[in-house]
Amino acid sequence: MTDKERGDDLAGLIDDLVPKQPKEASARSVEFLLDVPLRVTVELGRTKMRIHDLLRLAKGSVIELDKIAGEPLDVRVNGHLVARGEAVIVNDKFGVRLSDVLSATERIRSLR
Repeated sequence: MTDKERGDDLAGLIDDLVPKQPKEASARSVEFLLDVPLRVTVELGRTKMRIHDLLRLAKGSVIELDKIAGEPLDVRVNGHLVARGEAVIVNDKFGVRLSDVLSATERIRSLR
């Protein structure tokens, strides 16, 4: 069985578990979710440090990260990877131009 078939099976299983409602009722029942705040973070990279090294950090210290320069940044929603992209500047603020968005199946799989 391919990953796509497994994802389709999972989506079908979810459909089977959700009670069937008329479209209007279904739209109203999830409408309240549209205002739920989510934490969106963009991850430049990660590293591990010993407490000894952490305590020695000072102004001007450089922390080496696991990502290579030019590698896409991870965009996470509530800690779960949903997309990748590149850093851009928009009106003197940082932003992210998305280059890859995970499919719904991949996002569901990441919740496990």
